[in-house]
Amino acid sequence: MKYIINVLLAVAVVMGLYSCNDETIGSSINDTYLSVIQDSSFAIDGQSSANYSLLSRTSIQLLGTIKSEGYGTLSSQIVSQFMPVYAVDTAGTKLDWIDSCKMILRLPSTGAFTGDSLAPMRLNVYALNKQLPSPIYSDFDPSGYYSEDDLMGSAPYSYNSAKLVSEYDANTYSYIYHREVEVPMAVDYAKNIFQKFVDSPETFKSPKAFAEYFPGVVITNSFGSGRVMNFTDIELRTYYRKYMALSDTTDTIYPAMTQTYLASSPEVVLNNIIKLDVDPAVKECVDKGDVIVMAPAGYEVKAHFPVQEIIDNYKAASKGAMSVINALSMEIPAEKITNKYDIAPPKYLLMVKTCKKDEFIMGDSLANNKDSFYAAYDATTDSYQFTSLREYVLDIIRNKGGVATEDDMNFTITPMDVTVYTDSSSSYYYYYYGTDATSTETITKIAPQVSCPAIARLRLDKASVKLTFSKQSML
Repeated sequence: MKYIINVLLAVAVVMGLYSCNDETIGSSINDTYLSVIQDSSFAIDGQSSANYSLLSRTSIQLLGTIKSEGYGTLSSQIVSQFMPVYAVDTAGTKLDWIDSCKMILRLPSTGAFTGDSLAPMRLNVYALNKQLPSPIYSDFDPSGYYSEDDLMGSAPYSYNSAKLVSEYDANTYSYIYHREVEVPMAVDYAKNIFQKFVDSPETFKSPKAFAEYFPGVVITNSFGSGRVMNFTDIELRTYYRKYMALSDTTDTIYPAMTQTYLASSPEVVLNNIIKLDVDPAVKECVDKGDVIVMAPAGYEVKAHFPVQEIIDNYKAASKGAMSVINALSMEIPAEKITNKYDIAPPKYLLMVKTCKKDEFIMGDSLANNKDSFYAAYDATTDSYQFTSLREYVLDIIRNKGGVATEDDMNFTITPMDVTVYTDSSSSYYYYYYGTDATSTETITKIAPQVSCPAIARLRLDKASVKLTFSKQSML
């Protein structure tokens, strides 16, 4: 469907008009008609494709097991190396003054789980006995990388029982809240790290050197089901006593000092071992042609975007007149799929040229609006709106003579987690944290979605692809 709006421009206005098409630039001093044309006659088609192996590119750690009709059965374990502390506190203390240590799994104060918040579940932490591979994928098999004899600790875990912790943020003059699951560890783990620093401080200078000493951990769900929880950090926290001289005549021993010896971080290998058995009813929908997106490690969409038709229509409508593309956008309606735990559509979708997908993920890339784009789910309209496609079509017109290749037309649409930096707090927040409405947000990371289960039916048959351009014609 095309809409044309004609505007008569007066000579005085036109004398200052900057007019161009996408190949020429010039100015006019004559009376002209400016036609604003909207063409939404285009269609996009595609089909679901299994995406059971995700490349690890996130610091989110998903743990647990959940079964839901209308979705399937999802289980996830965690393997992680650690970033060591640069310097262990050895001044004024000694090996025998290390009293205890715990592994802390941190999670956000809201949006941290899917499923039953009270379901009884238990986790086990095992020490790895050899190096993790890199790159590492979600279908990684940890068998042979650890022994059940190397159990470091075990603890029940749930959202409601996790300890609520507050931290003061000096930038926003407010408190930030998170929750912590504590796993008691044998004190020897902390003592061994303390002694290793005393004997070989160079081991702590890089994560690679430290991994050769301590390869990391695997965290499993050892009991129960009904919930998956998304943790944002793993730490090994040590508690010890410390002697300090307060003056020439006064000294003291502080009985409750703490230091984090190890922590997960983006610089080390971290992976979610994900297994998803898709509900047969969902598979049946895919088999009959429904376009389903599903995360994590579920379905993505292989789509054909009509860019050549868009360029051809634009050139035909321009007919040699000076013209400019104002906007190219696409709106894809999404339908929720009924399921037990109200598993929602993905928060974000990435649309990337299929030939560029692996490069995008391997390179920790951000959407560039030429061969990769992202859209957030709009719960008001139940749709995803890709609004920045203009540069994509202009790149083909300017640099390829307006002739699109197959690679230019074949896209993958896949669920993604998006990390946002807010300048008001100088802190990173995942989308489930929420942000201050007055803060300026910058996207800093786009990675395959593992933060929570998600599923939706995309109505490509009802998608709206809209081209808007202006054409200047002589009277």
